[in-house]
Amino acid sequence: MKTHCPQSVDLSGEWSLRNAKGTMECPMQLPGDVHSALLAANLIPDPYYGLNEDKVMWVGESDWILTRTVDAPASMLESASVYLNADMLDTFCDIVINGHDAGSAGNAFRRHRFEVKPFLHAGKNEFTLKFRSPVPEMAARAKDQPYPIPCVMGNGRKIPHWNMARKPMCHAGWDWGAALQLTGASGSLGLRATSTARIEHVTTRQDFKEGTCTLHVTAEVHAPKECQIPWSIEIDGRTIRSEARLGKGSNTLQTTVDIPNPRLWWPAGYGKQPLYELRVCVGDETVAKQIGFRSLRVKNEPDTTGRPLTFCVNGVDIFCKGANWIPADALLSPQTPERLRDLIQSARDAHMNMLRVWGGGQFEEDAFYELCDELGIMIWHDFMFACSLYPADRAFLDEVRAETEYQVKRLRDHPSIVLWCGDNENLGMLNWAEESKKNRDRYLLDWDKLNRARQEAAEKADDTHVYWPSSPCAGPGDFSDTFHTDGKGDMHYWAVWHAGKSFDSYYTVRPRFCSEFGYQSFPSMETVESFCPPEDRNITAPVMEFHQRNDAGNRLINEMFSRYFRMPAGFAETLYLSHVQQSVAMKTAVEYWRTLRPECMGTLYWQLNDVWPVASWSSLEYSGKWKQLHYHARRFYAPAIACVVPGKEDAGLWIVNDHTVELNAKVTCELWTFEGELRHSETLEVRVPAGSSKNAKTWPLAGIAPTPAGREQLFLHISLQGKAGSQHVSHENTHWFTEYKRCHPRKADIQCKTDGCELTLTSDFPAFFVQVDLKNVRGEFDDNSLTLLPGRPRKITFKPKEDRPALLPVPSVMHLAKSY
Repeated sequence: MKTHCPQSVDLSGEWSLRNAKGTMECPMQLPGDVHSALLAANLIPDPYYGLNEDKVMWVGESDWILTRTVDAPASMLESASVYLNADMLDTFCDIVINGHDAGSAGNAFRRHRFEVKPFLHAGKNEFTLKFRSPVPEMAARAKDQPYPIPCVMGNGRKIPHWNMARKPMCHAGWDWGAALQLTGASGSLGLRATSTARIEHVTTRQDFKEGTCTLHVTAEVHAPKECQIPWSIEIDGRTIRSEARLGKGSNTLQTTVDIPNPRLWWPAGYGKQPLYELRVCVGDETVAKQIGFRSLRVKNEPDTTGRPLTFCVNGVDIFCKGANWIPADALLSPQTPERLRDLIQSARDAHMNMLRVWGGGQFEEDAFYELCDELGIMIWHDFMFACSLYPADRAFLDEVRAETEYQVKRLRDHPSIVLWCGDNENLGMLNWAEESKKNRDRYLLDWDKLNRARQEAAEKADDTHVYWPSSPCAGPGDFSDTFHTDGKGDMHYWAVWHAGKSFDSYYTVRPRFCSEFGYQSFPSMETVESFCPPEDRNITAPVMEFHQRNDAGNRLINEMFSRYFRMPAGFAETLYLSHVQQSVAMKTAVEYWRTLRPECMGTLYWQLNDVWPVASWSSLEYSGKWKQLHYHARRFYAPAIACVVPGKEDAGLWIVNDHTVELNAKVTCELWTFEGELRHSETLEVRVPAGSSKNAKTWPLAGIAPTPAGREQLFLHISLQGKAGSQHVSHENTHWFTEYKRCHPRKADIQCKTDGCELTLTSDFPAFFVQVDLKNVRGEFDDNSLTLLPGRPRKITFKPKEDRPALLPVPSVMHLAKSY
């Protein structure tokens, strides 16, 4: 939402930053954060390099003061009201204007607006923002509680009491994140003047009937005095004008407009994303926002196997394919619209249609939601509570209600928003913390008070979206243990990672919607070189362990290596194989769960992105570079796929069709030896109805080879070619009949010829997880981490993300048999 006010002063730009002790001073850009300003001024080392994070912990433990001179024109002060608008102040901030206390902020998730006309004069004005360190503030709040309030912090740096204030939890560290305890501001910051009214919120509701959408528009405004003013709305070439009598204080204006045959907004893969600009003018101010027309229903009514979680958009049940979203960076300043576009476009390019904004992060800036609207990415939006318990006193709950009302009204009209969720795993926390295990009733009652406060505020502010109490849970009013049981609502399935179970454990659960599951990998060599000196390039060296925030992470990765793969030959091979292993884990889960549709209707793996260079579950590295997993996601999230689901005595070929029309395809199944001999080939003609899956064939394993030893010599290559309506469909897959370590792929000689950005790959033997890398050039290939067959050249194309150099670097090529 963009607000235009004729009389305004933008306060973004350069301020002067100093610490409260007066021993350090430098410029600081707003929007921005203190760490980034100090880094730009060479006053601190890069917190992402080596062990430097520990060297900058003092920054978050210090108080900081920002000052600048602001010119206020005399004409502005003639207005009835001049207010300071601050979209986000993080977090404890006192505002001083010309020596007068003008307001205080203490919630990073609320917009703050302060009447400041009494403190201003025409000409130069001295503005000061005094930021207090969150560390002692939250410790003091914890001390004032009548009993301990546990805070787990996801195995991060475990800075205590981060649940005492409304600030991003991950600023204190997580099991993938740096602990930088940020101070700063983002969004719009400025002075605005009005003699009529300021617009607080503009919200809409859509009613569809017989090809027409009636758009109900509500404007909430605040008037400094009684007045009679014109107001209007404009959309799709229509203008509705009215007169309104406003009383001093809060007022609500409403009107409707009919939009005949609106072009509907669809999730990615299901149609286009047309957007309409809505302009609301009230007196001096104008608000412009883009909206999309679409119907939405969340299906959660009990059925024969439990309770589903199905998102139905414009009457079509959508299989949700995507990942969990965390902030784009551990610092505020690098979270630019360009950075957001790069990450969200990568999600769209991998056929994702949903991101879950996770509750330990933040409400994002407008650019994030506008990009999701544009690219057709649905948003499951947690409120900002994660892996902790929280106070339930009146003051805290009142703050939560105000925050919830503001954010819901701010975001509800984005067509991408499809669900409000109360928190991440806070119900699970009742079973994790010693305090809550010993006195469950006390802490359950506190959770219920908090949940009711969020729900009441969300439903009052928005009657167009479902409120989902927690993730995971079975649904409103049903708090079954969906960490460990499937069949209801959304599930978090972490047995393969945290419990170290085998990949085939994914076949033992049938989630209705799996909103969290994941497997870690190390960063690529290119990323490692950005933070790790050569002498520490060993996964158990201090710097590499410092950039692994999960306590058991290295052990779990290595143990799974020994279960499925031969141990890698060296450091580079270890990094590579961890990406292969991560891809296999996610591929196993997603392909199987997609065959279960319509019983299962969503998979969101953990996680899409990284906040700094680190070992993690992400498919995009901190730089935005695609890991092997992201290339596999592009394949396993394709609209139509062919995959194998193994049984004890057989192997089933499944075809999944997410298209809204029937799929007609030919599926060629080839049985190869690792020596490159094609043993058997057959082609099936398959018809799969719209939005369904089909078991096309089942092979008895004894028919493929009489003994397990015989099957260790073979692999299956699958190629699907066909049409869904007028759209051509293509998909390839490879299936091994046993653990990779038991098989004997040859150390193939892979040749790579380049012609500009087009590369042609050939191999003398079958090669697997063939990864081509162009080091230090931003961009991605149209395919990678692929299977290469002898006598079948593969062409792949590199797409640079910026102007490519005149001469691309020589590509490196890695494959599975080369890793040991």
